[in-house]
Amino acid sequence: MLSEAQLRILARLAEFGTELEGAWDVPRALSLPGLAESLGVVRSALHTPLSTLEAEGHVTTRSTHVIGGGSRRRTVVHITGSGREALSGYEAPPTARRGRRFGPLPDAIALHGRDDDTSALSSSLLGGSSIILSGLPGIGKSCLARAAAEEALAKGWTVRWASCNADTDAAAIGEMWLGGGSPSSVSAIAAAADGARTLLVVDEAQELHSRHARGVAELLGETCAGDGSVLAVVRAPSPFGIPDGFEEVRLEGLSPEHATSLLPEDTDRGTAREVAEALGGHPLALHLWSPEEDIPEKGEAVQEYVEATVIRRLSEGGVGTLDELCLAPVALETGELFDGDGTDELEDSAILRWSGVMVEPHHLIRNVRRGSWSEEEASTLHSEAARKWAVREGARARRMEGHHLLNSGEPDPEWLAEHLPSIAEQDSAAAAVLIEQAVGLSDEESLREAAADLALERGEAAIAESHIENLTVGASRKLRSARLARLRGDSRAAGEMEASALAELPPAERARRTILSLVRRYDDRLPGPIGASLADELARSIEAVDLSALPEGDRSAASLALELLRHGLALDTGDVPTAARARSALESALGPNHPNVEVLDLRARLAGRTDGRASDEAVASARFHIDSCDELPERIRIIHATLESAGSPPEWLVEAHASIATEPLREDLAMQRRLCAQRWYWRGVLEPERRLSHWREAISRFRTAECNSAASELLQRMTRLI
Repeated sequence: MLSEAQLRILARLAEFGTELEGAWDVPRALSLPGLAESLGVVRSALHTPLSTLEAEGHVTTRSTHVIGGGSRRRTVVHITGSGREALSGYEAPPTARRGRRFGPLPDAIALHGRDDDTSALSSSLLGGSSIILSGLPGIGKSCLARAAAEEALAKGWTVRWASCNADTDAAAIGEMWLGGGSPSSVSAIAAAADGARTLLVVDEAQELHSRHARGVAELLGETCAGDGSVLAVVRAPSPFGIPDGFEEVRLEGLSPEHATSLLPEDTDRGTAREVAEALGGHPLALHLWSPEEDIPEKGEAVQEYVEATVIRRLSEGGVGTLDELCLAPVALETGELFDGDGTDELEDSAILRWSGVMVEPHHLIRNVRRGSWSEEEASTLHSEAARKWAVREGARARRMEGHHLLNSGEPDPEWLAEHLPSIAEQDSAAAAVLIEQAVGLSDEESLREAAADLALERGEAAIAESHIENLTVGASRKLRSARLARLRGDSRAAGEMEASALAELPPAERARRTILSLVRRYDDRLPGPIGASLADELARSIEAVDLSALPEGDRSAASLALELLRHGLALDTGDVPTAARARSALESALGPNHPNVEVLDLRARLAGRTDGRASDEAVASARFHIDSCDELPERIRIIHATLESAGSPPEWLVEAHASIATEPLREDLAMQRRLCAQRWYWRGVLEPERRLSHWREAISRFRTAECNSAASELLQRMTRLI
């Protein structure tokens, strides 16, 4: 007869296929630490049942590399054919139709003494409630949430899981819930993720930076009003309090009788009970306790026990690796560690927590270790870490270097000006955290300007306003205030502030800003005929631009921009002579064989329509250009122009748009922000089953791109659909 412990080990091992038995790299779940973690027991609890299983031929062990575990080989366990046969002899419960799961849902972990907690939490969530699950770090909140998610899946619910760190914002949560190409606005995420029999989970919410906590709170509020249930897991106190519509459930330690089951099996009963009572039934602390140690002082806080016992027993190498992980703003890969010699020791001591190949200390241990440093010690450690990250390439290295620089002393505005754009291009949420930290340390005007600009690009009106209010009064502040007014939908105020700012600028800068404004106004509309009044106003404004103050090189580029605007406007209004003159001027400047000249001719052919539809030859020509175009923004523009002119779009055109629907565009470039908004509009047209969510995102994107007219028109269309 197999014991319960042996059955659980075999059942877990049976989840993995035979192809891993000879693999060079195997999942961490097959290693001893991973197996113990998934079964919810200390490592030593595996020794006896594993030894018996191996002696009976039900499992085999070998030494090999573990994915994400560094270069050292570790012992891994595989179930044998005999083990699978032995397991099959036990009647398995009937399997019901399981629900779908999305996001970084962690492996399920066997819980001890949490049956009542699991039942109560699951009952509330499946009944439609929204819960804030709070408690001490390491008390088992995430494990309980995972158990509740398993109950939902078993009943056919859809579970969407997100896990937070310092760089997580509402958009990142949406991407975890919905996958790549998800919307970024709160209302669009909520609409796309909502559904009956759906559980939305936000884990580790206390890790949110204050820069992003408000946006996540708004997302929780929106989703709480939907048809599903929401579970937010957070270490008390919550960074956003208890949102309306939520109730708080606080998780406490295990009772002594259940807590003792987490200790090594050979611990005598009296000692086990004393340890359990001394540590308040805290699951992580119980896992960290070693039989070689004295019984903790009764009433000693768990944090004090971790600092006085757990960390002090580490070697110098273990402390070095722990410090590097504690200094980092987010989890790291083991290959990113500069001082990774202590990784195995930390793993063997149950100090690490894993998410795929990413690793970090358990937050309880991290917080205790951080709190043990003086300000001077922390500054020195961050300075050393900054120097190490400085030698590495890439936006992630710059994000890490920036974090350590800011935590080591005064911010360097020149460093931020140089590297913030590349960080923002890869992860604008991380860039937002960095610039917010920098502003908190310095009153440098350039930092405030960068913070305001990034907030405007991200559509964060309140944050942008808080920075703009602290800028020196002048044209620069007025221009940003105009952008803020457009973001809030106040076109009249925006126009007045922009006009006032332009009047204060030097002639050359005034010309540049005027051209940018004209291009934005031309783009500020949905597909379809341009209004006569807007066309007339733009035509007059184009002719009124004075380029004489610009340097020769800039004058040529500005002239090209105006000719392109003339050409597009002439095609929209059917003004053939003006279109021809503009094309001639552009060909003269670019050369007859320039690719942009071909695109101009394609646009002209697409603009010529019969019964509202371009000719088959024009559409075929557009297909050729789409297939041969390597530049993403230009390819998107041609696809959009073809969609507008093709009438009922052919299947190849729908597929072409789907192929670019989730490709990243730069949020720091106004033209690409507008292009992104237009792309969401067309996604709503081509995917009618998700139109409301897509158009909510398009409206938000149009606002961020300062296109109020397009946003307002689309809002009216969407309102008519509801």
